[in-house]
Amino acid sequence: MTTLRVGELLADATDRAHLPTLTARPQTPAQPGLPAQPGTPAPAPPGPGVPPRTRRILMLSWEYPPVLVGGLGRHVHALSVALVAAGHEVTVVTRHAEGAPLEEYADGVRILRAPEDPVTFPLATSSLLAWTMAFNHTLTRTALRATQAGSYDVIHAHDWLVAHTAMTLRDHLDIPLVTTIHATEAGRHQGWLPEEMNRTIHGVEQWLSSESGRLIVCSGYMRDEVNALFGVPAGRVDVVANGVEPHRWKVPARAVAAARARFAGDGPLVTFAGRLVYEKGVQHLIAGLPRLRERHPGLRAVIAGDGPYRAELEAEVHRHGLGHMVTMPGFLGGTDLPALMAASDCFAVPSIYEPFGMVALEGAAAGAPLAVAATGGLAEIVEPGATGMTFRPHDPDGLADAVDALLSDRERARAMARRARRMVHDQYGWAAIAQRTAASYAAAIATDAAFTAERAEQRMSHGRAQTISAFGAGQPSPAQQASS
Repeated sequence: MTTLRVGELLADATDRAHLPTLTARPQTPAQPGLPAQPGTPAPAPPGPGVPPRTRRILMLSWEYPPVLVGGLGRHVHALSVALVAAGHEVTVVTRHAEGAPLEEYADGVRILRAPEDPVTFPLATSSLLAWTMAFNHTLTRTALRATQAGSYDVIHAHDWLVAHTAMTLRDHLDIPLVTTIHATEAGRHQGWLPEEMNRTIHGVEQWLSSESGRLIVCSGYMRDEVNALFGVPAGRVDVVANGVEPHRWKVPARAVAAARARFAGDGPLVTFAGRLVYEKGVQHLIAGLPRLRERHPGLRAVIAGDGPYRAELEAEVHRHGLGHMVTMPGFLGGTDLPALMAASDCFAVPSIYEPFGMVALEGAAAGAPLAVAATGGLAEIVEPGATGMTFRPHDPDGLADAVDALLSDRERARAMARRARRMVHDQYGWAAIAQRTAASYAAAIATDAAFTAERAEQRMSHGRAQTISAFGAGQPSPAQQASS
């Protein structure tokens, strides 16, 4: 049985039977007084005569510490803590982890964890949808228990895995629903939905997006993606970047020296960190290493992380004869990862699909010179030649040139790293992210009556809720594709 980490590839990406079309729209200026952000700005905080700015928030997430699969759990945790620090009341309902309390207050956040029911489904590719539905049953019961202790102003759902709970709570509590779309199934597959499971997930994403009073996305790139895939009007989509806690990525000099001694040897050090899945593009980093080795004898590379693509990547390392210079240490916890980043002469992010690019901000916070693929949110974070080097995705030669530029001019590389670290501190702090998120809540509350009336009119016109196609807004069915 293949174990699945949600958000990773579920099927062969060479199957091109279903293609949701992505379009691009021009970016709009950021909101005055807030950190510069690409795309549609979040609405201004409420003024006199509207509901108070302090909110009671019911947050839904399939992962939350100690359950950390990808970056979503860390995002929800940091956002919740920042919202509490800003004076809001936050309850997070999430799944249980062995050894964790079913209910607790931590960092000011009330956390309720939903235990699995006695009949369990493995979190695996073949049973993902069954697992998700079972999880939503127990998540809903736990969330309803949370509402017995008080009322809430808004529900905030994170991604499709909590969609059914989010919809049930919205209807039961009659309060606005705000959803953050962290990534899309179509995007993870470079615009293709090869299997029935992928198309079903896509359909749930569309349903959740269309039924949410407001959507939050992390970049202008993702704003365009949800608009094209799901037909969500731009006026209901707020671009709120992910945040970083810079102090968490600063480690003592001795830890950096230990990482350097462990991984670098006498040569320059190039690193990657992330889930080992196809869309992270690690295969292109490996393909570019032979050219880099010719230019920089003694070069070492570290590929930190784990995932279902690991065996294929290890095979690529050996096929290129790079076994002596590439280390794959698996997941690095504690201070090991920031120490590795800080010890790097180049931190590479070769992603094919990257809605935001949090790992690039983390690398910058650690002080590493960046070389990133100019795709998705990464292209909005890194200014070429100023805060890092960029290259086209799917381009091992371009990657090698970008990394070479950093390794060949260490003084310039460190100057870019310093500018990138300042950028992280100035633009991506969690206090500003929480402020922009709270503004989205205010807008959802202010427009909830109109949005509810619009949904009711649609139901009256059709006699039921509009059917959501698993092929995306405006996308032809397989039969239509065959006849065209």
